[in-house]
Amino acid sequence: MSPLSPPTIPYSFSVLLNGHYLCVDHSAHSSRSFNITDWTCIRVEPELRITTIKQEPYTMSKGLGLEGFCMDLLSELAKIVGFRYKVHLVKDGYYGRVDESGHWNGMIGEVIRGEADLAMAPLTLTAAREKVVGMTQPFMQTGISILLRRDRSEKQGFFNFLSPFNTETWVSLLVAYLGTTACIFLIARLSPCEWDPQTKQNNFSIMHSFWYTVGGLTLQGAGPHPKSLPGRVVSSCWWLFTLFLLAHYFTNLTAYNSTQSTSVTVKGFEDLANQDKIEYGCLEGSSTLAFFKNSDNMMYRRIYEHMERRKSFVASMDEGVSRAKEGTYAFIGESVSLDLAVARHCELVRTHEVIGMRGYSIAAPIGSPLIKNLSVAILQVSEGGNLAYMRRKWWANSCLDQDQTVSAQAPPHGLKGLFLLLSLGLSVGLLLGLLELTAHSIARAAEQKKSCCSVLIEQLSLRFGPNKTKPQETGDNDKDKA
Repeated sequence: MSPLSPPTIPYSFSVLLNGHYLCVDHSAHSSRSFNITDWTCIRVEPELRITTIKQEPYTMSKGLGLEGFCMDLLSELAKIVGFRYKVHLVKDGYYGRVDESGHWNGMIGEVIRGEADLAMAPLTLTAAREKVVGMTQPFMQTGISILLRRDRSEKQGFFNFLSPFNTETWVSLLVAYLGTTACIFLIARLSPCEWDPQTKQNNFSIMHSFWYTVGGLTLQGAGPHPKSLPGRVVSSCWWLFTLFLLAHYFTNLTAYNSTQSTSVTVKGFEDLANQDKIEYGCLEGSSTLAFFKNSDNMMYRRIYEHMERRKSFVASMDEGVSRAKEGTYAFIGESVSLDLAVARHCELVRTHEVIGMRGYSIAAPIGSPLIKNLSVAILQVSEGGNLAYMRRKWWANSCLDQDQTVSAQAPPHGLKGLFLLLSLGLSVGLLLGLLELTAHSIARAAEQKKSCCSVLIEQLSLRFGPNKTKPQETGDNDKDKA
């Protein structure tokens, strides 16, 4: 073979042109001439290098892969724009800021250095970042807010006198009141001792039973009092119940007022800046810190100077949430991320005030054609309702339905024994009332020479029927008529 002759290629081969088209030569000739009819070209989607950072719920580990809001959004954008991708985590674990040497680190640094084609994460769109990389249309709007424990954000209300007991305890108290009223009314009807021999009337009507029970609850009393043994048993149990209940109530009320007088209520940034009992801070090196640092607002500057002086920054979102749960720290961060913390931890709450509205965007090299295509794709996903669906999916409330009241409230299990004793006393009173009526019916049956059951049924109908006269006089009236 001549050294100048082309090599023989007995098989087809392929060439990737411009990173977008794969061309395959089907000819088996050895000629070096190019014949377009011998080639077949198909479009090949480019594989983009995507850098991201772990943060719930945007990007999280799932086995050997990743999942989360950003991964779902990236999958949708890849289908619309048409590209393949490979995701890796940012090496230094930062979002992107200028370090001491004057260079950008984090995901922004990787995009600038060409180590990644896109940065897919909750990257805040800022002027500083827009100068060094291209940013797409924001896929989520957010702002800066405050995360703190729930009792630190509660304000004084008109119904703070209900605070010593939780809702379950108040409902149980209402049931106990209604049950005691019903027992007193029934026992007064059953017992022969509660019928006035002169007026042939029963003093314990349903209205008087309600009034008598209220009088016992307020330790004031409301006569006339029961004369029968079952009535006195029920009354005594109710008085003891209310005595211990009121002692518990006033103890908790005192503790609650003492806690409120020494605690600080934070409803916004002004309250936060004007107090020194609660420490506060934000994520170190974040855009939130840059907002306060570069702000011309005097109050925001005071907040930045306080954080810088105390070095109250946190290294991660999880650390900020953990410190906020302790109750002595207020975590300042992106409102969207704080909403997720509230959905996961029932004892936390985000203040309503939101400042510094901004958006989360995808970063790409300056001049990249992907910026325009991705911005249009983001709008299409938003208009189709998929962004809202993803938000509901990954921000769903997963915290357990637990008591969200302050610690000064009485737990329901702490009063279970008191309610149990009252229930036992009411049961004993009703049983004694039935035994008393049964004994009275047996005596009347012996006098009238009737069966005990018929006399008992007659007595019950007279006591609970429309006839309000004294039941025991009916037998004497029959004798007079005879």
